[in-house]
Parts: sequence; structure tokens; C-alpha cells
Amino acid sequence: MVSKNQIKLITSLQQKKYRSSNQLFFAEGIKVIQEMLESNFELVHLFTTQNDFEEVSNGKRIIITESDLKKISALATPNTCLAVFKIPAEKKIIESGLILALDSIRDPGNLGTILRLCDWFGISQLICSKETVDIYNPKVVQATMGSIARVNVNYIDLENYVSQTKLPIFGTFMDGNNIYKTDLPKEGIIIMGNEANGISAELEKIIKNRLTIPRFGNIQKTESLNVATATAIILSEFRRG
Repeated sequence: MVSKNQIKLITSLQQKKYRSSNQLFFAEGIKVIQEMLESNFELVHLFTTQNDFEEVSNGKRIIITESDLKKISALATPNTCLAVFKIPAEKKIIESGLILALDSIRDPGNLGTILRLCDWFGISQLICSKETVDIYNPKVVQATMGSIARVNVNYIDLENYVSQTKLPIFGTFMDGNNIYKTDLPKEGIIIMGNEANGISAELEKIIKNRLTIPRFGNIQKTESLNVATATAIILSEFRRG
């Protein structure tokens, strides 16, 4: 059974200010929760309608009804389980290899997909501007499908960080150099910009390596690619190079 206080706490975690004040977030679904249980995330409580997750102690695993699950779920169609975890302290930025940087990405689905792409392409470090959507937003956590457990994420003053790094910096622009004809290094920082406005003017001044994904359609009327789609192409080319 879920108490009224637990319902109030869990539903409040859909908002960033309460995630920050309580240092808690939640995840839903067997796959996502299992991935997180196998990582370094610290479990607080696991609520499930099934007799599963037997490896979790009885003190933390609570069997509940589907009705109770609907009260705490952020999904329109709740899964069978929901788990509350502690938000871990940010780890030090690993400044080696390829680093992906996000400038004001606002859509939770895009961020979640980008995290999965980092996991797929072996990008262990993702750095985000402070304006980027919160990694522990329930929609982001859901979209990562567990990859949140394997990518180091930091929220920083991106402009300040990029101005001081010794790594080469790459940015994506409509008027950049054709990525398919550019020699790409194995180390560097790749910056992806906001869904509507692209990379900010302040960051653009610092970026020396401008890249673009050329359009091949005959009509050439498509204005831009979705940022997650563009990220997939960019990371694929860097890894292929």
C-alpha cells in the first residue's frame, strides 16, 4: 500500500524544484528500473504490482495495486512498477575522448534520446548548459531506457567551460563545412544547439570548427533536422572517421 505522504512526495517529484529539495527522482518500467538497480543509483523504494524484483529487500519493495500505481505514475498508461532513487552527486568531468555538449536543449524526449545515443556510440561524458532540461525529469528518465545509468552528465556554465578547454571544439550550423568531407578527430567537444534557435551567439564566437549535415533533397525546403536525429548522424560520422 502507498501512504498519502508517499503519494504526495512522489507526485511532487514531477517538478524540478521538489526533485532538487528532496534530492530524489523516480523511474518507471521494468527495463529502466532494472538497469538502474544494476548501477550506482541508490534505491529508496520500489513499488510494483507484480511479484518481481525479488533481489530487492522487503523493506524497500512494496507490492501495490494498479489503482495505487495510477496515483503515483507520470504515465498516461502506467507500467507495472515505479522506483524512487536518490539523486547522486555529480562526478568530475572526464575531459578525454569525445564529449557531447548540449546548449539549451528543452525537450525531454530529445534529451532522453541523446543520452541513449551517447550510450550507443560510447560517449561517456555529456555536458549540459544550465538551461537544458533536467536529466531527472520523468520524461527524460523514461526516454533514456536505462542509458542514464551509463553516461556521466554534468550541468555547467557551458560558455565558460568551452572558452577554457584545450580540446578542439565543433559546432553544428547550417553554413558549416560538409561533415562527410571533413577529417574528424578522435578527441573533441561536439556542441549541439537549441531546438528552435541553434547554438547561442555567445558560444558561436568561441567555436572554430563549424560543421553541417548537407541536404540532398531536390527541393531543399527542409529548414532543419530534429536535434536528436542530427546528433545521431554527427556521432556516427565522428566514430566512422
